Amino acid sequence: MAPTTTGPSDADKAAVAAVPGRIVAAWADHDDAAFAQVFTPDGTMILPGVFKKGQDDIRAFMAESFAGPFKGTRVTGDPLHLTFLSDSCALLITRGGVLAPGESEVAPERAIRATWTVVKDQGTWHLAAYQNTPAHT
Repeated sequence: MAPTTTGPSDADKAAVAAVPGRIVAAWADHDDAAFAQVFTPDGTMILPGVFKKGQDDIRAFMAESFAGPFKGTRVTGDPLHLTFLSDSCALLITRGGVLAPGESEVAPERAIRATWTVVKDQGTWHLAAYQNTPAHT
């Protein structure tokens, strides 16, 4: 008799797919601490020209960004693809970008594609690594 595999639970699929929403909500509140807490303690964030490692560096970068170039902005990220690499690790691909004040659609020059490496730790899904790149659509 062949072994059976169940794959990820519906709850885990939903929790991983919800991680971008946690980032969107923290960004909407310009809450650098909540933004950083989505990451693992040693998580990484790579943006064009930016590399931050650890919650403290990510929080500090976002605090400065929310007070400067991202002041008044919102962000969006819609899942395109989700793959579970193991019971506790998933890879999520999204499309989205930064919305300037008053915008409801991301301008082409700010459209991105992003890769989210999400890991489960003590029952909660966190970002271990995030990287985005211009979409050039």
